[in-house]
Amino acid sequence: MAMIKGVGDFFGLDIGTNAVRVVQLSPVGPGKWALRHYGYAPIDLKTATANSAEAKQRLGEVIMTVVGQSGIKTKNVAVGLSASKTFVTVIDMPMTSESELKSTIKYQLDQYIPMPLEEAKVDWSLLGTSLHDPSKQEVLLASTSMVYAEDRLELVESLGFDVIAAEPETLASIRSLSSQSAQGAQVVVDVQDQVINVGILYNDAPRLVRSIPSGLSTFVRAAVQNLNVQEDQARQFVLKFGLAPDKLEGQVVRALENTAEGVASELQKSIKFFQTRYPSITVGTVLLAGYASVIPQLDRYLASKIGIQTMVVSPWQKVSVPSGDQNFASIAPEFSVAVGLAQRKNLL
Repeated sequence: MAMIKGVGDFFGLDIGTNAVRVVQLSPVGPGKWALRHYGYAPIDLKTATANSAEAKQRLGEVIMTVVGQSGIKTKNVAVGLSASKTFVTVIDMPMTSESELKSTIKYQLDQYIPMPLEEAKVDWSLLGTSLHDPSKQEVLLASTSMVYAEDRLELVESLGFDVIAAEPETLASIRSLSSQSAQGAQVVVDVQDQVINVGILYNDAPRLVRSIPSGLSTFVRAAVQNLNVQEDQARQFVLKFGLAPDKLEGQVVRALENTAEGVASELQKSIKFFQTRYPSITVGTVLLAGYASVIPQLDRYLASKIGIQTMVVSPWQKVSVPSGDQNFASIAPEFSVAVGLAQRKNLL
């Protein structure tokens, strides 16, 4: 899952559960980019998971259409791997040289990854001296099923593309959403359709990475059940009224409150885990993105529950984009993974 050196132009490909998104950027300075091309096409969950030959063919057609309409010409692509199919963790290892670590870490991986080693594709990156035990060093581990990784890469390469990198979508989200100005550790919360990706960073490196099995679809299901409405109307209610207490006599916020409480509880658990591991580091900011930036008052609700400064951020915060494109504005919050993939320089 590491970047191949010497590759020039490439684009990021996010095969999400509700859309395919592509982004190509040009660097214009340290930590700054300009948007060259982007593309977007909605898909259904069956097509996204692509378990059948028919679904894979349909998904391939959508990818080709999106890339073609975007204007992207390069065949080099960095591909996102589903958060539900990947596992990312930070471990402590004895203080050794990177070359020595490279030769010894493979013998210890099986105790850290949640699948048999022979069935896994694993990559790692050295983060440096451990922040809680100076006698050790921290290593970021990323693993996924070899079958899933090969299946995803085979699909993309069968379309004529050259996969130069594949990485867990959570790491891509962290890259596009992290703030250069945040004080202390920062918690990145990217609410997607089926999952909430969470990363806690300190000194520009992920120290905790996890995915919460919730998302916009969970809020929509809660609205369907509690308001007795159809899914399309429930989605409209969630995105238009959200957790605003003064809308529809508070019916929508009451319908969604248990779901929002569950999300807040999971975020609190993540923060507590981080603070237990790194007791000397203060969590300074929670950065909300994706549908968390769209659902009205969700940011205020989470801030009140977590008790930490919370702000909404855009995946395009480090990218200059053309103004006046209304279609772009309506889908822009969904691009955290695709933008993060397009911003890759190395493993992190």
